[in-house]
Amino acid sequence: MRYRAGKNQLDQGNYAAALAQLEPLALPTARFSRAADAAYLAAVAQTRLKQWPEAEQLLNLLRTEYPTYPNMPDVLLLQGQVSFELEDYDTALKTLTLLPADKLVAERENLKAAYLTRIQDRNTWLRNLRRYPTDTTLGRAYADRLVLGGAYTEADRPQLDDLITRFSLDRTRYTPRPRPVSVKKSSYNVAVLLPFELADPSWQTQRKNQFVTDLYAGLRLAQDSLQRAGRTIQIFAYDTGADTLALKQTLALPELAGMDLLIGPVYKSGAKLLGRFAQEHQIVCVNPLSQDGDLVLDNPWHYLYAPSAATQGRTAAQFAAGAFGNGRPALVLYEDGKDDAAFAAAYKAALEEQGGKVSALRRFNPDVDASLATAFAGPEFAAAGHVVVVSDDKRVGPYALRQVQQQPAATRPGVLAPGSWLDNPRLDVSQLNGAATYFIHPKYYDEQSIGFRRFRSLYLQRQHLPPSVFANQGFELLLYFGNALFQYGPAFQTGLAAASQTPGAIFEGASYLGGAHDNQVVPIIKLSGLEYQVLK
Repeated sequence: MRYRAGKNQLDQGNYAAALAQLEPLALPTARFSRAADAAYLAAVAQTRLKQWPEAEQLLNLLRTEYPTYPNMPDVLLLQGQVSFELEDYDTALKTLTLLPADKLVAERENLKAAYLTRIQDRNTWLRNLRRYPTDTTLGRAYADRLVLGGAYTEADRPQLDDLITRFSLDRTRYTPRPRPVSVKKSSYNVAVLLPFELADPSWQTQRKNQFVTDLYAGLRLAQDSLQRAGRTIQIFAYDTGADTLALKQTLALPELAGMDLLIGPVYKSGAKLLGRFAQEHQIVCVNPLSQDGDLVLDNPWHYLYAPSAATQGRTAAQFAAGAFGNGRPALVLYEDGKDDAAFAAAYKAALEEQGGKVSALRRFNPDVDASLATAFAGPEFAAAGHVVVVSDDKRVGPYALRQVQQQPAATRPGVLAPGSWLDNPRLDVSQLNGAATYFIHPKYYDEQSIGFRRFRSLYLQRQHLPPSVFANQGFELLLYFGNALFQYGPAFQTGLAAASQTPGAIFEGASYLGGAHDNQVVPIIKLSGLEYQVLK
């Protein structure tokens, strides 16, 4: 009866209710004759709820406990999708190779074609091409990325020729187009498209939009700094409102197509729209705040100023492998948000590449006490060599550090946490000063540095207020990309891809080395006494 009820709930789209009925029946201890079916359907419900790590665990249980399940091809296809969602591309491709050659052929290839386009890291592409040299879908997807996605450089010529020959690709289609000629000029025009919402002068709107005002003030101060260095940039500001209607009207203006650089907007729907406009008109567009790496996939004209959540996860994992070692596994706890999930998946994949292990990825709701307690419980927490907590919620930091401190000193795990914890008034220095406590802090800057003190002084003179972090970001963004315009011209992708890390005037710096389209500089810091130490 529970099984039938669970199936009915699944058919009706009530996935949480279906999961509650089906998951207990999947366990071997339930001794249910249709336990394998229950496990598969429960995993389907978890994927509908986007509970990818939990679905992976259930599918692993199904394959281990019920290896003769007659619908195993469906299980393998679903597990391939789950691994793709977790950005574990090697496991996804390996799982799909286990499918019988005559089963679910179209579904398998369509799944690969849909997810392989998400790979941004060149080394990930090349590693999988080496491991699966006869995979036509993989080879074609990489050729598409090189030629149609704009990632091609002359260094890729031998690889592309090999793919064309090996998979009998149309050489005409896969002949790289010449890169746009980047003609340097004496002055550049920059369009800033932000939701100023000037039509609504209410104090509520002005207060809500203070971050936009601060960001723009930082951009204008960078314009002055560039001017003093003999680099003239004209800024044209456009109020795009809070929806896409005003942005569409702005993009219809003839002068937008003649800009040399586009900055904005801050909302995701508008970011996708502007990204398409940038690609169509071949104008570089920089999103000032987003950490969503999906925004800049397969668009050589779209950049993130911030490191994406996935880049932060990879960088943190590379640091953790050295700081904590690989003797004991990591436990990754994250909030239920797209960026948090992307961080967690990237962390797991990168740590395992370094020879480490992640015992579990656990999603939690910081507003639900039971969810928080469950995250920091069980044998995985007790055995963890380090715990990664991905949450800016002010409740989570005190709770997490308290749970860690309660562990025996000899086996107490290290902690990797967001830099926002350092500004949490609920945490004191003694809690943040743990010997093995580190912070992932993309927005870190030294308030005593000469660069920041000079910027703060100029900002105070202009605005009569101290700068916020958004003002800092606006200043650094235009300073970096403004200098790129004068150094390489408006089509500066190749120049950035070959350039080493550039130190920032305020932040630690910026780098788009290797063709990355999000900032690759992710500071890892530690609090020692009352001093910050930048460790990476």
